[in-house]
Amino acid sequence: MRVLGIDPGLRFLGWGVIDVDGSRLRHVANGICESGQGTLAARLLSLHVQLSGIFRTWQPELAAVEQTFVNKDAAGTLKLGQARGIAMLVPAQFGLDVGEYAPNTVKKTVVGVGHADKRQVDHMVKMQLPGVKIAGPDAADALAIAICHARHVGGRDLRMLA
Repeated sequence: MRVLGIDPGLRFLGWGVIDVDGSRLRHVANGICESGQGTLAARLLSLHVQLSGIFRTWQPELAAVEQTFVNKDAAGTLKLGQARGIAMLVPAQFGLDVGEYAPNTVKKTVVGVGHADKRQVDHMVKMQLPGVKIAGPDAADALAIAICHARHVGGRDLRMLA
């Protein structure tokens, strides 16, 4: 079963693909979509086009996205929410339901601690996916989201979810 994790962001949207076979996880690919410069609409379109290409290339059967947290900057939170909308729209366009996980749930599942820092997440992703070369912190987070989704649906038959 192929799982895609997405770490939504307007400037940098991280993505990571893993294969799951029982309790075994294998890294497939990871990267970062950059929205570039321009209007908000153009940047969102860029993320949509790039993420759609990732779906066509890697053909995931399951997808998961990190939930948005609200911070003090309302405008920044709104923009992040719009990027998250793209992260949920693209899997839906490819016929997939989207798992959603709070950041603390992802960290607790992957690291064992709900308030782990980025270095700890990166380290544990590398431990669970030996030999992985991670494109950056956003890609590490996306791989962690994919691992989290695989672990949370692991008790169920993954094939029934696809």
